[in-house]
Amino acid sequence: MPLLTIFFFKFAVTLTLKSILMELIKEFDKQGNWLFKYRGVLPLIILAVALSVHGYVVWYNSQLSAAPLTSDAYQYFCLAVALFGQFIRVVTVGFTPKNTSGRNTEEQVADTLNTTGIYSTVRHPLYVGNFFMWLGIAMLTQDTWFIIAFTLMYWMYYERIMYAEEQFIEGKFGEKFRTWASKTPAIIPYVSQWKSPNLRFSLKKVLRQEKNGFAAIFILFFIFDVLGEYIVYKDISFRNTHWMILCIASILLYLILKVLKNSTTFLHEDGR
Repeated sequence: MPLLTIFFFKFAVTLTLKSILMELIKEFDKQGNWLFKYRGVLPLIILAVALSVHGYVVWYNSQLSAAPLTSDAYQYFCLAVALFGQFIRVVTVGFTPKNTSGRNTEEQVADTLNTTGIYSTVRHPLYVGNFFMWLGIAMLTQDTWFIIAFTLMYWMYYERIMYAEEQFIEGKFGEKFRTWASKTPAIIPYVSQWKSPNLRFSLKKVLRQEKNGFAAIFILFFIFDVLGEYIVYKDISFRNTHWMILCIASILLYLILKVLKNSTTFLHEDGR
């Protein structure tokens, strides 16, 4: 009897744990799909908090008579980090076919499974690129705790999205996905696994899809600079004209590409 009791106890515990695990998986998938649909909200939250933190840090430093504004060298370093993230996105998008690696938000889309190029080294290169783009912005605050908090929040947010995406892709491509995923890391690239892309690089696709992010980088750097200037000097005199010039240039480029995309076929390619 004791052995039979132990057996049924273990059996009941196993069923309970499996049931709990299945519910957690369903909830994770549900949260991931919801976050995927509204993932454009995260940048707005990051931006609002980052501007507030940046404003406080600049004000606090000015009260201490320390160097109140972010140095040009540090700003350029932050810009380099953000542009590195943009570069990752460019390499990803430029070598992929239509209906993959896009900006869709309503539902998951994957006509083909990307396994070559940057996808041969990491499963979610676009989110790696997004991370560095936003890390560059977060670093402008000069607040270590905010940068750490941003990193943790980003991981928790996109972990669920990545899970939901992979559930969708596994359901569509099955064993082909599982084989690729088993040897390809999710976030940290395994560079030695690089395989040449199947497609040639499409500059037109990059210009269509990445104009928003590229312009946003320079616009945000300009906004951060102007905010710091106003807090310290109580006016906006555009002392760092280079940020204003870069901001205006990026906006003009965005508008030109927007017109070309919507009013002409110049930026369109079959299958891309």
